[in-house]
Amino acid sequence: MIKTFFYLKTDKQNSERESPIYAKIKLQGKSTTLSTGKFISRERWEFTNKLRNKLRLNSEVNCKIAIDLLENKIESIYFELTRHNPNTSLSDIKNNLNGKSTKSGEYDVLKLFKNHNEYFKKKSEVGERSKASLQKYNRAKDLLFNFIKIKHGKTSFDINDIDNEFIYNLEYFLKYDSSFNSKLGISHNSVVKYFQCFKTVCMFGIKRNIITNNPFLCYDEKLIISDAVFLTKDELARIEAKEFSSERLNKVKDIFLFSCYTSYAPIDVENLTKKNIIKDNNGEYWIVTNRAKTKIKSNVPVLPPVQRIIDKYANLDSDKLLPRISNQKINEYLKEIADLCRIDKKLTHYVARHTFATTVTLGNGVRIENVSKMMGHTRITMTQHYAKVLDTNVMKDMDKLKTKFA
Repeated sequence: MIKTFFYLKTDKQNSERESPIYAKIKLQGKSTTLSTGKFISRERWEFTNKLRNKLRLNSEVNCKIAIDLLENKIESIYFELTRHNPNTSLSDIKNNLNGKSTKSGEYDVLKLFKNHNEYFKKKSEVGERSKASLQKYNRAKDLLFNFIKIKHGKTSFDINDIDNEFIYNLEYFLKYDSSFNSKLGISHNSVVKYFQCFKTVCMFGIKRNIITNNPFLCYDEKLIISDAVFLTKDELARIEAKEFSSERLNKVKDIFLFSCYTSYAPIDVENLTKKNIIKDNNGEYWIVTNRAKTKIKSNVPVLPPVQRIIDKYANLDSDKLLPRISNQKINEYLKEIADLCRIDKKLTHYVARHTFATTVTLGNGVRIENVSKMMGHTRITMTQHYAKVLDTNVMKDMDKLKTKFA
């Protein structure tokens, strides 16, 4: 049931030292406020028991009539709207009071998500954004839908009704109650990334004047950065020296090493063609491309190990630079390669990218600014994480100190 309360906003005053009377409307545990347009002094408001006592001043009688009419109008609007829409929200009532039309589902967060994802799909189809990012947004929408359906018993939810309680209940649901592929709960970092999706979708709505606020901005949890897994020089050399009896393992080994010496992620390696190889004015070869994830330029010189791999697959039937193998299969075969090469690390395709940042570049004195540019990072702080892991500069400084002590 809807309820309306009136109160004095004493932190504001007009020229006659009177404060405005505000209405607080409460519905289903939510509340919103609006101005009545009437003013009264604090002393008279308290003396008349909030205009409930018998009134003698005409100005106070007029105030009382005005707020009674407003209360009746709020109730009338509520009952009229709920006849057509049982999920009527406070924003619907407020919009009606202010003379704004309210279309059903106009502020529905799931509808906004659908519009965003349809737009994102078109960008993905023309190559402006990656299919993996589209999958992430679709997954975020499904998780939000499940939360609203399970915890609120609805199939839609007004974005203006999303408050801090909703947001932190959503975080709890994602971390401990949601299930995917028979696994219960989602890791902290994945939850933070899904909330980044929620924020982005709301910004999409704000830029298009669909909504006016982003309720997810209050969520400020950060990613927990763990040490990146990378290969040492010895481990990298072991994989390079190993020849496998299986052709599929040799192909995966070559793709993995290619990433170790170029930093390219799986989607980037898959998209590379012979047209991405160029020769500069000094006769040096480069791989020129943009990262699928960020569209940031990621140009990398062709190192000798990379050139050997390119030459090996120069006669492929397609225009692709390397054989195409799904990321899932690559990660599966890398487990075999790790076992056969006696490497006690969980190898994934992204370990190659971390190896480029640490062992191949920063470990050999390449400046961090250049490493960041080659990796297609949008901020150098993303690259500094690898520098902290390696601590190369610390070792160099300590070697100088050892020499002094010796």
